[in-house]
Amino acid sequence: MILAVSDLQKLPSPARAYRGRFAPSPTGPLHAGSLVAALGSWLDARAHQGQWLLRIEDVDTPRSVFGAAQQIEAQLLACGLQWDEEPMWQSKQQESYQKALNQLIEEGQLYPCNCSRQTIAKTLEALGIETERHQDLVYPGSCRGKLGRKNEEPSTAWRIALPKYCAIEFEDRALGHQIQNLNQEVGDFVLRRSDGLFTYQLAVVVDDAEQGITHVVRGEDLLSNTARQIYLQKVLHYPTPEYLHLPLVLDEFGEKLSKQTLANAIDTSTPADALNALEQAANHLGLQEIAKQAHQSIGEFLSAATAAWKKKCY
Repeated sequence: MILAVSDLQKLPSPARAYRGRFAPSPTGPLHAGSLVAALGSWLDARAHQGQWLLRIEDVDTPRSVFGAAQQIEAQLLACGLQWDEEPMWQSKQQESYQKALNQLIEEGQLYPCNCSRQTIAKTLEALGIETERHQDLVYPGSCRGKLGRKNEEPSTAWRIALPKYCAIEFEDRALGHQIQNLNQEVGDFVLRRSDGLFTYQLAVVVDDAEQGITHVVRGEDLLSNTARQIYLQKVLHYPTPEYLHLPLVLDEFGEKLSKQTLANAIDTSTPADALNALEQAANHLGLQEIAKQAHQSIGEFLSAATAAWKKKCY
């Protein structure tokens, strides 16, 4: 099966119904990389005269840091990036995720799995399949014989059974035509983990549908997740948003800035500091002319940056 976005439910015109979002994980404060994603998504929403929502992606509760979400909110507000509705918290959406999971179980699209990462790695090694560094292990289908089961122990993970040939095609607004063969590059992927936590893949798809998101603007590190999310949108009968993946901010070693690599928090302690952080983010987004201009205020900068974003070929 080759699935193109043209096969999916079409969304309303962006001029009438644009709804975008910024969805940080509360594992620490905003750093330069996450500010680029926040600013890019905010500018795209404002350039389309749309709404910009804030979602706190705390579905992986053990990784959440107390107070980080409030710190992120304060940093965004200090940068003038105001959201248009009350923030959504994934930790409060568990019923919605369970409902979607139950639907797929009832339809016979999921199966229980007790394979550990070590077991999967050993199976792939026995098959002569090597996995590169930073690449996901491609699930070899060890538990597919359980397809159709509906009741399992709570400590069991649930995987979605992909069709035999599952290549997903879509157009990224920045990167152009994309295609990913989910069978070869991912395999049947997990929607609920063995510890009972729902995965990012399921949560983000359900959230985008519930919030009516029409445009997703986020970092390029999430590009490889998009095909899985489009496939889930299809099987759950959700519309598919348009996607735009932004260039990553890298550290001196060529690694993506992240909280795991101890990236420094952006300084928003004064309006001048916040403006400086915004100008650096704009420069990374290709708005160099705006970034190097002198701005009297954050509001003036954001107005100029929005006008410049409208001229980009997105």
